[in-house]
Order: sequence, then structure tokens, then C-alpha cells
Amino acid sequence: MANIDQSAAQAELTSSPTKAPGQESLAPQQTRIMGRPSYFLAWFGGCVSIGTFAMGSSVVGTLNLIQATLAIAIGCFVIGIALAINGAAGYKYGIPFMVQARSAFGFTGTRIPGLVRAVPAVVWYGFQSWIGAGALNMVSATLFGFDNLIFYFITFQFLQIGLSVMGFQGIKWLENIGSIFILASLTYMFYATVQRYGDVLSANLLTMEGSWGMPFWGATMLFLGIYSTMMLNVSDYSREHKKGTGPGLLTTIYAMSILPCTMFMGLIGYMVSEATGTADPIQVFANAVDNTPLLMTTLLFIAFAQVTTNVLNNVVPPTYVLMDVFKLKFPVATVIVGLLAFATFPWKLVQPESAAGLQLFVQTYSAFLGPIFAILVVDYYILRRRTLDIAKLYDEKGPYQGVNYAALIATLVGIFAALTFSAVSWYASLIPAGITYYLLMQHWGLCQRFRQ
Repeated sequence: MANIDQSAAQAELTSSPTKAPGQESLAPQQTRIMGRPSYFLAWFGGCVSIGTFAMGSSVVGTLNLIQATLAIAIGCFVIGIALAINGAAGYKYGIPFMVQARSAFGFTGTRIPGLVRAVPAVVWYGFQSWIGAGALNMVSATLFGFDNLIFYFITFQFLQIGLSVMGFQGIKWLENIGSIFILASLTYMFYATVQRYGDVLSANLLTMEGSWGMPFWGATMLFLGIYSTMMLNVSDYSREHKKGTGPGLLTTIYAMSILPCTMFMGLIGYMVSEATGTADPIQVFANAVDNTPLLMTTLLFIAFAQVTTNVLNNVVPPTYVLMDVFKLKFPVATVIVGLLAFATFPWKLVQPESAAGLQLFVQTYSAFLGPIFAILVVDYYILRRRTLDIAKLYDEKGPYQGVNYAALIATLVGIFAALTFSAVSWYASLIPAGITYYLLMQHWGLCQRFRQ
């Protein structure tokens, strides 16, 4: 077997019930630090995405309030099912996404899904950091007269880098403690939005006809697409969850932890953008809240929520990619990911016209993520029958070395199908990619060693 950190893997097998902050590796994870309540709260606190606010803004004029609410709910339950399905390998064997994907894509080929997963994470990292910094800057300008967004963006980003270095031990406590504050703040913001704009909303959003056709299903995919990145690398998180939870309960944990925050943020973005025409969440809440102390609390919530979301959703995936490709240690890789977020030009993503651009961004990267999800599911459930040879997954000279071209061809087929039906790109990619991969693996001689 190749030198894949066998010593680290052995250490995992004999480790204690806890691990030091930042002690993360690609080795099989035996030290599980999150029970059911902790795992639920981690997902709850890590899914307060300002991107969901933007998606809510983007469907204004297309759906009425009932349709928007149902679209969010359907999207969340699809997410829950997908997370439970694709996270099963990581939960059972303690392996991260970059290792899980080797049986389908090969050691070298895995870098492609890794890159596809990492790019949206870094973009969202920069975008949400800019939003968080904007909230802190407004607090500072209001209370102290100090107005310097660039200063707060740089400071805020380095704060997140420092928290990220602590790994899942830090993530666990950050998400668990922050969840109560997040729920209370979201409930208040929703109430304030309805109180301020209720008359306008009832006149426009409930009486609008909307659409139950393609725009509706496209909207379900937009709210689903925010988390389509996490559906791919869910094993990075499920490997931290203590064993003993069945698939049905896991699906419930995922769906019900994601639903409240997604529902609140999506509907707030939808309602306020309809009432004011503003898509910038900082300006929205500045307009929606009259009471200065409450506004300050709301803005601090926005900043805090970006931290909890970034360290869980947008740091871990690209960090594991860097660890796999460049053999870096976890702390070093997290610092690099944090620095890369500076290069995403997030100030361009919060312009008034950016909601439509973010909608296109989600549709586009979902077209690339959907096929990979389908391939991983077919590989694990149909071809491997939920049984993986862990030794081979860590043997660089074994049957999974190099690239599995069946997976790459199937990915391209899925992408073509997705871009053909871009409004529902993630959905459209699944069947073409899954069937293509299955047929090639069954009948193409070049794939024989990957069938072992």
C-alpha cells in the first residue's frame, strides 16, 4: 500500500474519544466527535447562507408567496435525502469525499470533482465574508463613527481563518453555541419584515398568479443548488457523526436542520426585495428595522452567521482538496483557502443587479455538481453494493490509480444534459450521468480494473 498516512490511519484506529483542534487528516476517521444533537445543530448553524437571501430575491416576479414557500420546502427535503444517500459511505467508513470519489474517478481523476467542488466554496466564502464585513462596518459607523469596509473585510477574513484552523473541534462548538442566537435573530428579522412591509406584501405576493410550471421547479433547484456543493462532499461531515443513526433519521436531521434557516432567509429576501427593490441584505435590514439597538443586534447576527456558514461549508471542502493534491497539513490548507477568498472580488457580487447573476452562478455550478453526485451514488450503491475496500482506496499503485475515463465521460454527458435544461440543471443531469456511468462500467474493457 502506498504511503497515505498509514501512521495517521493507525492513530485514528487507536485514538481517544476526542481530538485536538486542527487534527484533521484524510485517513479513515474513527474518532467521532458529534452525537445527534451536536450534528443537528452543526448543520443548523452552518446553513444560514446569505446566498439563500439572494435566491429569494431572484424569484421575485416569478412566484407568489405560497409557491416560493413550497419551492423552498421541496428543495430542503430533496437536500436531506441527497445528503443521507451520498453521506452513507463517509458515515460507514469514516472517509472524506476526496477518498470516497477514488473508486469512481481514480486517484488522479478525483482532482476534477475536487476542483469542481472547491471553486464554488471559495466564491461563496469571499461573498459571505464581504457581507459579514459590511454588517460589522455598519455597526461601527453607527455606534463609533468609524466607516472602513476594507479594514473590516480584511480583519473579518483573518478572524475566520483563525477559527478555521481549529478544524471540526472548533466547528462543533461554534455551530452548537451559535445556533440559538441564529434562530432567535432569524425569527425576529422575519417578524420585523412582515410588520414593516405586510400591507405591500399581502397586496402583491398573495394575489400574484405566479407559475407552477418550469419556473416553480427551477426555483426548487435554486434553493437546493445553494447546498448542491455540500451534497457532494457530505462525507467530510458525516465521518464526524457518531455511529448508530439510521438512514431515515439521518435524512430527517439533514432536512429539518436546513429547512428553518433556508425558509426564513429565502422568504425574507423574497419579501423585502419585492417591497423595496433592494437585494443587498445589509441595506434591506437597515431599512426594515427602526430600532437602533435591534438593528445592531441584527447586523451582528448577519456577521456571525457568515462565520458559522463559512467555516463549515466553504472552508472544509477546498481544504481537503488541497490536502489531497498537495499533501498539505490541515492548518496550512485552511490558511491558503482563506487567502484565496480575497481573490473572488466579492464586492462585485453584492451589487443591486447581482441576484440574477448569483442565480446563474448556482444554475451553472449545479450543472457540474449534479453529474458527479449521480456517479458517486451509482458507484457506491449499485456497483459496489455499499461495500468498499478501504485498502484499495488508499493504495496509489492499486486498481484505482490514474483516471477512470468512464466517470469523466459520464460527467460530460450529465453536464451537457444539465446545460440543455439550465433552469433545472441539477435535476436534469442525474439520470443521463448515472446511466452512462453504469453502462460504461459494465461493458467498457478500459474500466475493468475499476470494477474490482
